[in-house]
Amino acid sequence: MHIGVIGATGTIGSRVVSEALDRGHSVRAFSRDADQAQREERRENITWTSVDVLDPKSIAGVLPGLDVLISAFQPGNAAKDFADTVRRSIADPTAYATAARALLKALEGRPQTRLIVIGGAGSLEIEPGVVRADSDELLHAALDQLGLPREYAAAVRGHRDALNVLRTSNRLWTYFSPAEEIGPGERTGRFRIGGDQPVLDADGRSRISVEDAAIALIDEAELPRFVQRRFTIGY
Repeated sequence: MHIGVIGATGTIGSRVVSEALDRGHSVRAFSRDADQAQREERRENITWTSVDVLDPKSIAGVLPGLDVLISAFQPGNAAKDFADTVRRSIADPTAYATAARALLKALEGRPQTRLIVIGGAGSLEIEPGVVRADSDELLHAALDQLGLPREYAAAVRGHRDALNVLRTSNRLWTYFSPAEEIGPGERTGRFRIGGDQPVLDADGRSRISVEDAAIALIDEAELPRFVQRRFTIGY
């Protein structure tokens, strides 16, 4: 397949790129630092290009030839400076919905190209009909536990708003909510898949490694199961 990855140098995006290449796919990697990444790249079947994920015309220009576009868009680069990404996300929480609208607009001319958006866990239902992002109390408690500032609640709601933008579209979109606890770890290939509720382990924790998240994302690219739907994973 020909797979595009926005945010290809990020924490999740870089693992998605590696997973796709390891499975024999061709990857078009998109990054703000595409020129530098291209100079440093030593792998085969990958090209680097700059794209503005907030500009539909910029996105439309890179769509020809792609079977799937996976967006791991985040303000800044969390892999290099997580605190900066947190600050940028708080400063403009509307960026996620803006990116979702831009992606959908770009896809109007390529309706057969699939879109997979990597979003947030805050829009998952922790109980039937209860979404953490809709409650200050629940959201602040979760952010406290994760060690994030309570102001980051605005960014969590920004991810939720992006999902709602996608839900109004008839494009071939999929939204991926990672587990609440996600970070670099082991590639196990052993996880469970859910829909609108988080997947909890035996200790009641919602957690996954970025390596296993990449497996789930390329699995979905290869064999679509959640078109016009959201899914999540966890141990």
